[in-house]
Amino acid sequence: MTTRKWIVLLLAALLPLTGCKGFWNQPSSSGGGGGGGGTGTSGGYFYVLNQATSQIAAFSIANSKLTVVAGSPYALASTPYSIAVSPNGAFLYVGTAVGIYLYTIGSGGVLTLANNSSVISSDFATTMQFDATGSWLLEAGPNLAEVLAIRINTLSGLPSSGVEVNTVLPSANIQQLTVSPDNAHVLVAMGTSGTQEIFFVAGNSAAPFGTGANIPVKNLGGSALSVAVDPQNRLIYIGETAATSGSNTGGLRVLDYNTLTEISGSPFSTGGLSPYFILPMSTGKIIYIANRNVTGSATGTITGFTVATSGSSYSLTPLSSTATTGIAPVDMAVDATGTYLMVVNSGGVPDLSVFTFDSTTAGKLNSALSAPTGVDPVQASAIAALP
Repeated sequence: MTTRKWIVLLLAALLPLTGCKGFWNQPSSSGGGGGGGGTGTSGGYFYVLNQATSQIAAFSIANSKLTVVAGSPYALASTPYSIAVSPNGAFLYVGTAVGIYLYTIGSGGVLTLANNSSVISSDFATTMQFDATGSWLLEAGPNLAEVLAIRINTLSGLPSSGVEVNTVLPSANIQQLTVSPDNAHVLVAMGTSGTQEIFFVAGNSAAPFGTGANIPVKNLGGSALSVAVDPQNRLIYIGETAATSGSNTGGLRVLDYNTLTEISGSPFSTGGLSPYFILPMSTGKIIYIANRNVTGSATGTITGFTVATSGSSYSLTPLSSTATTGIAPVDMAVDATGTYLMVVNSGGVPDLSVFTFDSTTAGKLNSALSAPTGVDPVQASAIAALP
């Protein structure tokens, strides 16, 4: 679960958090019962960053009903930009303007600020993701042209003493970072500078980064906004602007994971202008794209493709249906049960859109519910779900 550089522009005037309860009829709260996140168990808990109000909003979801986690929303000392949950479900990390904060995840998804309420790193991380082992927190931001890796003690959630390493990027225009499921590569979308592939060796504490390659944007004037890797490590997906023709020129580029060769038919039109987030499903057979901007529409959309394999060849087919979200969708996640796909919309109306997966039509999303994540305008900017 990351946000991007454009979101750093804050709203000029924010509604106060006190005295405004009438503006937000929050989902019912059961007091936070259920499974214990701190032990790695999961129960459909997820966390949303409200950037304009500097909060973490925590929820559980079941039977198309949202329940507020006890203590939510959690106030942050600084503006948040990125969020990540450790693979064991025990820790939550929030990247802010002053550094990265650590929270333990307890029973019922309840958060407790750790490390004596101090940041674990002063890095300005606008995008973060763990490697599959949970031993490395990979992050990057707009201040420096580099990716940083923080070695994490998986038992305490704290950084291992003195272990933070970096590798230089060709651009500081950081949009999004992802780690391949096999832990062998880190990929960074860098706007007009394309996408950088970096070799990664998780077992090497002193020097986990190796050399890699740059994947230039498809067309002049295009910008790489998002990047993801197929769960089976077969394909790399890159969301770029100005990649296709027509009224909506956003495109999904699809490259062979091993050779970086673009597959036949790529780039594929996403039906929008800005393919801002890419979510491959765990089976590798379906992939969803959040279009932040769509020509002729005030709201964003979620489009998708089925992914088919024939020998060593791959093909994508557009889904027959498109889901409508709120204004400017920027992040997506699937809950721990695999029942719900959640979308946060930075422009609101609503802040949170929730969909279920159709039981008869593969890939079709059915609207399940929508809700505010705080006293609007909150500028919901990122989401992370417990594994």
